[in-house]
Amino acid sequence: MSEEAAVNMKEVELSEIDPEKQPMTSDGQEKNGGIKPEVPQARAPFTGLTKEELMKVADTPGWVRTRWALLILFWVVLVSMLIAVIVITLKAPRCKPIPDINWWIEGPLYQISDVEAFSEGIEGVEAKLDEISRLRVKGLVLGPFHTLQDDQPNTLNLEEIDPAYGTESGLTNVLNKAHKKGISVVLDLTPNYRGEDSWFSSSVENELMNRVKAAAEYWLQFGFDGIKISDFNVASSSIEWLELQAAVQGNRTDDTKKKALIGVVTSVSAEDVNQLINTTGVDLLLSDLLDKSGGKERIKAMDILSSMQGSVGWGLGAAQNNQLSKSTSLIRLYQLLLFTMPGTPVFTYGDEIGLNTQGAASPKMIWDIEKKLLELADAVNETAEAEWKEHVTIKKWFKSLSDLRGKERSLLHGDYYSLYSADSSIAFLRIWDQSDRYITAVNWGTTPEKLTFTLTPTEGVELPEKAKVQLSTDENLKVDSSVSLDSITLGPGQAVLLQFPYIG
Repeated sequence: MSEEAAVNMKEVELSEIDPEKQPMTSDGQEKNGGIKPEVPQARAPFTGLTKEELMKVADTPGWVRTRWALLILFWVVLVSMLIAVIVITLKAPRCKPIPDINWWIEGPLYQISDVEAFSEGIEGVEAKLDEISRLRVKGLVLGPFHTLQDDQPNTLNLEEIDPAYGTESGLTNVLNKAHKKGISVVLDLTPNYRGEDSWFSSSVENELMNRVKAAAEYWLQFGFDGIKISDFNVASSSIEWLELQAAVQGNRTDDTKKKALIGVVTSVSAEDVNQLINTTGVDLLLSDLLDKSGGKERIKAMDILSSMQGSVGWGLGAAQNNQLSKSTSLIRLYQLLLFTMPGTPVFTYGDEIGLNTQGAASPKMIWDIEKKLLELADAVNETAEAEWKEHVTIKKWFKSLSDLRGKERSLLHGDYYSLYSADSSIAFLRIWDQSDRYITAVNWGTTPEKLTFTLTPTEGVELPEKAKVQLSTDENLKVDSSVSLDSITLGPGQAVLLQFPYIG
């Protein structure tokens, strides 16, 4: 047999061998990969106990006791929570319903009786609205600026603007911008604002009242939010008064902004103010009651009028369109008093900076006081620098009071309680439901005054032992310090606002 035939026979023999046992090469070794690895078989996944197995386990004594224990615990917890909710609900103090707040109560009213002295006419008022808005003013009272010659009724035109003050287009711009900033605008329609008698005589003629009524309708349609008239006690005695009232207050609905009828009276008593509010339907009545210097007279006026604070306006000089500084140098003291009294604070332009009237009937307003102070920082005139610093300080004080009144319900529409009164000092408490409570104490006298607070026993109202100083002009009563309410001593010409929390 040839060598080639022998090789072929060898290949046939190898092919008949089990492939797993075939040699890897011709020299008899097994082929590569011929050995099978042993792979462990996967376990079947656990699918839980069968129904029969579960039934056997569930009936065991241990599981029966466990189920009963969990069921009892569940009901005990549930019933306990329900009882706790009921107890908390019954013991929790009831919140008083918030009264309806008209826009003339929400913030101070700002009077601009002379738009020329304020900012060079009606057009200038528009440019200063940003500054006014930063003071948290809610109502702007403009005018009067209708055409008139002193004490001459035949020259009166209540529906025409005196060209010396501006134009209707400028007035439209003022109204539009003010409304965008949330400021309502009232027009003073006092007929004879340049003469001796506001109504040309001691009584109001029907023809004149009809002209005022027609003018009120015209300007309200123009876009004003209210009408103001002086010598209100004279006007309201007219037989045509009800027609003017209807012209301003008519067509009121719950979903429309109310038009305000604002009156001004002077040289009347608190009892007279009370009667006028109750009998005439006026929305807000501003008086000169605070111009009386006695503390007992002032506290008496607040005692009488506090129950109708939504219709009472307070001012010092404002009833005559005068600035605070014209009657007193205690600017910050009276700002604090006006912002915390039960009613609407009314200011005249310049009161926010302590504008010095210098005897002028309509002093010229000064602007950019912060910028002016910076310019004087390097000057050698210390007197001038001190004067401008005082303007800046008064303005910051005014704004802090306006901000505080706007957010604190006790000051905005809270209940009032008198605590102390003397010839030159008073103190009173303002509270509302569960809000923070405030005590105002002022001493406009020339000597220190010790104030001992006395609160008429009232259910749910009591004074704590101590209170925190919120605002103060007295250097001996530091802001954020704690003071005893047994009594406090105020320096001459000083004021303090104290705060303490509600304790249920």
